[in-house]
Amino acid sequence: MRANTDWFRDAKWGVFMHWLAGMHRPGCTVNEWNAMVDDFDVNGLANQLAEAGAGYLFFTVGQIDGFYACPNAAYDRIVGITPSKCSRRDLVSDLSDALAAKGIRLLVYLPAEPPYLDAEAVAKFPWVREPKGRRQAEFQVMWEGVIRDFALRWGTKIWGWWFDGCYYATDMYRHPEPPNFASFAAAAKAGNPDALVAFNQGVHTPVKPQSAFEDYTAGEISDAFPVWQGYDNLPGRFVGGAQYHILSYLAGKWGYDDPRFPDEFVIGYTKHVNQHEGVVTWDVPNTPQGLIREPFMNQLIALGNALGTIRHK
Repeated sequence: MRANTDWFRDAKWGVFMHWLAGMHRPGCTVNEWNAMVDDFDVNGLANQLAEAGAGYLFFTVGQIDGFYACPNAAYDRIVGITPSKCSRRDLVSDLSDALAAKGIRLLVYLPAEPPYLDAEAVAKFPWVREPKGRRQAEFQVMWEGVIRDFALRWGTKIWGWWFDGCYYATDMYRHPEPPNFASFAAAAKAGNPDALVAFNQGVHTPVKPQSAFEDYTAGEISDAFPVWQGYDNLPGRFVGGAQYHILSYLAGKWGYDDPRFPDEFVIGYTKHVNQHEGVVTWDVPNTPQGLIREPFMNQLIALGNALGTIRHK
């Protein structure tokens, strides 16, 4: 049974943030990573999102370089890296608290694979990066253990997950016995059964889920923004049983460069999706302290004003 997505639909739009060690401090040490995490301004970011009228935030827990913004005992047991590249501070928990005070919900991003730029970590997982034709069941059980550790730590502080890199779904997840999409989703919902889950299959149109265990569509879009053309192609709020959702970026690429769209496009496209009860998430570049850069902050405020979502003064 899919989770209730009413709150997500009602939010209309939100923000996605790639905040990563390699993005702000390439080649950083564990001490430098912990200092960076400690300096993250959760209250400043919460104030910015409230000012813009965003209903939620997607935040990256970690990605390809092996640094994670939260402790994880399961991951540390597997990789055995000392000192741990999982931060001492539970930044996700602290960020959730700051956002909750503003009525904003937190969702998290995590790849469906180990950090492939960290050779020491990858060596500890029975994993192949391009596993065409491979079940990879042993790896998936281990990775679900890492996900479950995060989920139980955060509980109801997080409202959803966006899992990247679920490209080999037939080989890895479409099986009647676990590990499969059902066990994948169960691990993510271990701390909060109402948490939303999406499995990203890459940039594809038309946007649709790839599993009955997805609560909303991952909806990754780069340049070809899908629109509804006539009654026959009108999916409405749900596509394949999942809440319709689009994710793209306001800059020239994910987390980098200057704004690529005029405000009118950002506003118009978001309105277009909202008119059919869909949801749009915009990725924005940020500072090492986790604050949204000024040009994008201005664009988000324009969006919030146009859609009438600004509610905190």
